[in-house]
Parts: sequence; C-alpha cells; structure tokens
Amino acid sequence: MAERYPLHFWVNGEEQWLEVPAHDLLLDVLRDDLKLRGTKRACDIGVCGACTVLVDGRSVSSCLMPALRVDGKHVLTVEGLAGDDRMHPLQQTFLDHWGFQCGYCTPGMLLTAVELLQQDPTPSPATVRDALMGNLCRCTGYRKIVDSILAGAAALRRQPGDPPVAGGAEAHAP
Repeated sequence: MAERYPLHFWVNGEEQWLEVPAHDLLLDVLRDDLKLRGTKRACDIGVCGACTVLVDGRSVSSCLMPALRVDGKHVLTVEGLAGDDRMHPLQQTFLDHWGFQCGYCTPGMLLTAVELLQQDPTPSPATVRDALMGNLCRCTGYRKIVDSILAGAAALRRQPGDPPVAGGAEAHAP
C-alpha cells in the first residue's frame, strides 16, 4: 500500500482534511474521495479543459495537478458556483443562451469564465474566445458559449458588489 500524506485544503468553502498517496491527482481526490463529480475527466493531458477548477482563483487542469500541491489552498469546483438554492449568474446565462449541448465541457467553461470575469468584467468577444483557448467543446461552434459568457458578464455588472462566487473563493482570487 502506498504511503499516505496529510492534505489540508478548502473545497467550495469547506475545510477538508485527507490523507492521500503522493501520486494522487487533484481530479481523483475531487471525484473519488470528495464525490464532486462535476469536474470531468477527458483527455488526461491538460489540453481539453474539462477538468478545470480554480485554485486560489486561478484555473488549473486538475488532471495534471498533484493533489498535495493544493495543501493550504482554496479550490473552487463547479459545485461551488451555485449558492443559496440559486444558480450563479453564469450558470443561468449558459442555460438562457444555450451555451451547452451535451454539457460535458460546461463545468470547465464556467470556471474559466469565472476567472476571466474576475480579471476583466467587460471582456470583448475576442477576449472571451482567447480565454477559452484551453477549453474544447466537441458539440458546438462556441458562438453560444461566447454569447453566454458575455451575457453573464452583463448580469454580474448589474449586481451590486463583487461578482458572487460561492464557497468563499472570491476572497482568494488574485
């Protein structure tokens, strides 16, 4: 049996204490140990974006990140976006503007968009497309995804205060 190491971190605002083998990836810890299955496994080489999560406000490919690297950090998954029995504004605009088809890439797209909108609350369509370069969708032509993110940006600008991100992640964004 592989030696296990302590891992202390926060996921969607909840403190976690685990013991994991040194070789475990963040994706596996999230999906298998914490049963957060919104983060998807797809390419396993960090090029598709399906496994994107935010670590201290920055997007990472969880299929490449050793879990022990998030010790002491804050991780936001798609499950942490919604709060108080309502969807995050980006989730709502993806639904309203048909920014998904099969939905497999949507969690990674949403978290990439959250990071983008925290850095640039008024992105241009070209800026959105550039931000999505690491997220592949095999179903759409991206137009509705870009439209959804732009609509989400507008919705977030209409809300007072900082853009809402459940799980306390907004306090840990760069």
